[in-house]
Amino acid sequence: MQTTSDFTSLAEKVIARCRKLATFSEDASGTRRTFLSAPMRDCHREIAGWLEPLGVQVRVDAVGNLRGFYPGASPGAPRILVGSHLDTVPNAGAFDGILGVVLAAGLVESLEGLKLPFGIEVVGFSEEEGVRFGVPFIGSRALVGRVDEELLGRKDERGISVRKAIQDFGLNPDEISRAALRDDVLGYIEFHIEQGPVLENLGRPLGVVEAIVGQNRLEFTFSGQANHAGTTPMNLRHDALAAAAEWILAVENLAQRLPGIVATVGFVEATPGAMNVIAGEARATLDVRQASDRARTEALDELIRQAESSGARRGVTVKWRTLLAQQAVAMDPFLTAQIAQAIQKAGCEPHRMASGAGHDAMTLAEQIPAAMIFLRTPGGISHDPSESVHLDDVARALECGQHLLTQLAASQEFLGRTCRA
Repeated sequence: MQTTSDFTSLAEKVIARCRKLATFSEDASGTRRTFLSAPMRDCHREIAGWLEPLGVQVRVDAVGNLRGFYPGASPGAPRILVGSHLDTVPNAGAFDGILGVVLAAGLVESLEGLKLPFGIEVVGFSEEEGVRFGVPFIGSRALVGRVDEELLGRKDERGISVRKAIQDFGLNPDEISRAALRDDVLGYIEFHIEQGPVLENLGRPLGVVEAIVGQNRLEFTFSGQANHAGTTPMNLRHDALAAAAEWILAVENLAQRLPGIVATVGFVEATPGAMNVIAGEARATLDVRQASDRARTEALDELIRQAESSGARRGVTVKWRTLLAQQAVAMDPFLTAQIAQAIQKAGCEPHRMASGAGHDAMTLAEQIPAAMIFLRTPGGISHDPSESVHLDDVARALECGQHLLTQLAASQEFLGRTCRA
């Protein structure tokens, strides 16, 4: 296995490989790689080229996930999954998702042929971001049996369905059930950049994710009366945009008052949208996230009341519809404790935290123990070409991963686990 002095050179390789994968793109001017687009084949080919010389059996399942299996010490040994996603947002950076897959490959390489009491399955999920079909986690949903006919029928902006995209990639959607987790899976580990500034502000290279926050997404419609901007007195107006604007400030004020909650109005549209016309209608989105489902629900109820109050003062009606209601997901306590111990062995003080973004780990946690390790994100910047990582942090992550594998290999509690499917 790798020694401490070897981790820096392996980290350099990991970073170079991430940047190589970033060149496989649908756009010539930047990185964009969506579900089963042509550049995904290049990713599969490149990663297989790293894994196969290590004795890893590589395949692509029926929903396009790359699956590379490094066998355990004995036939029929259980396995753990280590990975993340290979798709990107438009104009992406080189590390979101992809770093977790490349680090998994690096951990297998660091074993230098050593076999553990469990096998390691490197997973590169085909879809997590929800860019092409407007629904996230297609790759990890397949592992927990949640790719149904409704999902397969969803279409992208060109009218191509998920089912057709799978077929066009040379895969058989009727075999998706074979991608499901088996009862020999002990757990899932995901390395991921934090995508935020918390670890950097604390000066910590690595963090232990204890939970992935729940989130609610809603669309609000404020309906008033469009009228002439010059001839309608201020006291006789039913200005939908003014009601929405007052409410938007209320959203910000509430989120600043309540600890642990974030709330965002990311989209506003006024109709008819003319300079000299009072807005008759305004639409706005709301994104609320918190690790406590109860606290988030209470905050959401209050924001709905404030929207209605803002409208009532102006004779504006308010309606809303739910776009997403997702509960918080706790990570496995045993694995998070083991990760904290491994981070300490790698010379870092672990910071326990919640993830404000969704990840594949929350999907797999439905059926198997799942846990995440965050790497510090310089500047807190993600989903942008300037996204980066520190070389030393990647080296620490590799060292942490090796300690974690050693700890799990010696744990009878862990080796006795089975899939809850």
